[in-house]
Amino acid sequence: MSDPRRILLVGATGLIGRTIIARSPDIGGISLQGLARREIPFPPGVRMELVLAKSDEWPGIITQLEPDAIISALGTTRKKAGSDEAFREVDHDLVLEVGKAAKAAGVKNFVQVSSVGADPFSRNAYLKVKGEAEKDLRALKLRRLDILRPSLLRGQRQNDLRPLEKLGQVAAPLGDLFLQGSKAKYRSIKAIDVADAALACAMQKAGGQFVHEHDSIMRLIRDFRRTLAEKVATQSG
Repeated sequence: MSDPRRILLVGATGLIGRTIIARSPDIGGISLQGLARREIPFPPGVRMELVLAKSDEWPGIITQLEPDAIISALGTTRKKAGSDEAFREVDHDLVLEVGKAAKAAGVKNFVQVSSVGADPFSRNAYLKVKGEAEKDLRALKLRRLDILRPSLLRGQRQNDLRPLEKLGQVAAPLGDLFLQGSKAKYRSIKAIDVADAALACAMQKAGGQFVHEHDSIMRLIRDFRRTLAEKVATQSG
């Protein structure tokens, strides 16, 4: 029996982070830890260590924990952060500090949950910051870097009211039908699908830098879930 892969989840309190935590009991071969600024309730069946600390202490904690992989699900909104500067501090500066700490700790896999349309030259402030975070993470030359670029997330957030997103979730199933070809990357996606894609990337063995938009994310999920099903079938047989 090989040792479980030690995965550190940074940004455990958001939609993707909470979904990864809820999914973890169903994934064999991993040991999940979380790093956050505040405590969160765990769903039934979840067994994981959650380290609570101020964000400026995170690099030191990452060095101490020495995880095999890090999933960065850090993210906020300009409205929630309170200003453009505060938004950038989370979605760029904190992400980059975590990436630097991962590099120093010899982390094998780094998974960044970004956004479709991320571009350091975008006129949209949100997409510009996301793109700059991606660019600066690439410059770190991590052993393996996977960047996930989902579009509209479908899932239930907690204590985070986003009326426009909620409206988009209602309309998404119909709207997705019209997003074909090069526009397919803008299709909505379930939070559990992004969670599984992030876990799949965290368990990859090959090195390199990879960007995954909608179709690529769905391929990751299919391969990941097929492998899980095969393992369950082997164990039950």
